[in-house]
Amino acid sequence: MCRSPNAQPSCAFYYPGMSESGFEINPVYRAADVQGDLAERLGEPGEYPFTRGVYPTMYTKRPWTMRQYAGFGTAAESNARYHQLLAAGTAGLSVAFDLPTQMGFDSDDPIAHGEVGKVGVAIDSIDDMRTLFGGIPLDKVSTSMTINAPGSVLLLLYQLVAEESGIGGSALTGTIQNDILKEYIARGTYIFPPKPSLRLVADTFAYCKAELPKWNTISISGYHMAEAGATPAQEIAFTLANGIEYVRAAIAAGMDVDEFAPRLSFFFVARTTLLEEVAKFRAARRIWARIMREEFGAKDPKSMMLRFHTQTAGVQLTAQQPEVNLVRVAIQGLAAVMGGTQSLHTNSYDEAIALPTEKAARLALRTQQVIAFESDLTSTVDPFAGSYVVEAMTDEVERLANELIDRVFEYGSAVDAIEAGFQKGEIERSAYKIALEIDNVERIVVGVNKYTIDVEDPYEPLKVDPSIEVAQVERLARLRAERDNAAVEAALAELKKAAAGTDNVLYPMKEALRARATVGEVSHALREVWGIYRPADRF
Repeated sequence: MCRSPNAQPSCAFYYPGMSESGFEINPVYRAADVQGDLAERLGEPGEYPFTRGVYPTMYTKRPWTMRQYAGFGTAAESNARYHQLLAAGTAGLSVAFDLPTQMGFDSDDPIAHGEVGKVGVAIDSIDDMRTLFGGIPLDKVSTSMTINAPGSVLLLLYQLVAEESGIGGSALTGTIQNDILKEYIARGTYIFPPKPSLRLVADTFAYCKAELPKWNTISISGYHMAEAGATPAQEIAFTLANGIEYVRAAIAAGMDVDEFAPRLSFFFVARTTLLEEVAKFRAARRIWARIMREEFGAKDPKSMMLRFHTQTAGVQLTAQQPEVNLVRVAIQGLAAVMGGTQSLHTNSYDEAIALPTEKAARLALRTQQVIAFESDLTSTVDPFAGSYVVEAMTDEVERLANELIDRVFEYGSAVDAIEAGFQKGEIERSAYKIALEIDNVERIVVGVNKYTIDVEDPYEPLKVDPSIEVAQVERLARLRAERDNAAVEAALAELKKAAAGTDNVLYPMKEALRARATVGEVSHALREVWGIYRPADRF
């Protein structure tokens, strides 16, 4: 599901004769349409430039991680859904947080009113995190958390809960999204200005290297840009440009590229335009490998690997005839698998209407399981290698993406381009063009502007009980009454001291959370030191 607060409706459907990135699709492709010596440029799977996949065997030994995104209402409700998903065969959890949590506000903050538990689970303190993962073996399950500005806060809460169960940081595996730059471009759930936000990302890199060595410290996201209207070429160009910025920030903080780069990961969308999506994933691996080797001097092959999670396109789901979304999601899932994803979330067919029901979430997982175990796609690596059309498309997407990356850095840095409104403006123009094509029925959306029906079948959506906000506020009141508030204040003072200086902020942050400081209190402490970001009106 697209849980972005400002996602655009029904964008990026197939437009016959023209790719989403803007190049023409030829009726027939031949060897002459593929540039250069193909075998030499492609290399082997698991070898530079990783066009054919980051691992030599890909899915022939084991399938991708089936990671279903879920979270709503209270921690207890979400915990029940996680147990259902694990029982249905999912291999990894992916946590959706509500909007107040994403913005660093507690559930009792006036600004949170009406949003508690709506688009994800409400997490205010270590008490909530204990409930969220109750009965789940954290040393056996890989957990991804879709959280950005307060990403380090939620990661530390997760680590603290694991430690209470006797599980050390070295046993924990998973990912925090932690990609703040895309928030300024496409989504808007930022808190701090870009420079201190980058400092927090770099501190998280360093902390995880020492304390959680198997954790993926960032998931650099193009998904939300695509949901806002970015073309495939824009999606990977702006995502990789942000990746360059994070690498630069970590190096400036004194880290060697091969110390942190192997733990970088990415997050992309999979659309229904299957051929171009496969080409997009292959082009992205090739571009990133070159950047890491040639621009940053990486020596470790793992530093050059673009490993990524994929989510099927929430923005392509329709509330009209929602069962048709099952077909869309199957095609999108195929695109992700044929493109070589490392993990995959398949959207539920009813997510354009409401949070997914248990049955719809199970069907979404079953879609992946059918692809993995009933098709022959796991029998071979890079099934499209050598396809004239896919190789030509890969070259085209790579060319367009490289041109866009160059345009970003004409501003000086990705942050400079963000502050100038470049990426946001490019995406908005693309989104507007697509919206016009849909309105003019130049671009067909089945069930929306063609092949419609007069009466929709009845559907009973999952509803979040509005009383959960009251219960969450009551829990916060009890927490503040029971804890040692003097210890909390002292720990928050240490956090502010570190934020004002150069020490890694995650260590005092962890102690504040251990003392039962809330997500909002920790975020407010950093706001006091770093300020908040307000975009310029010209955007």
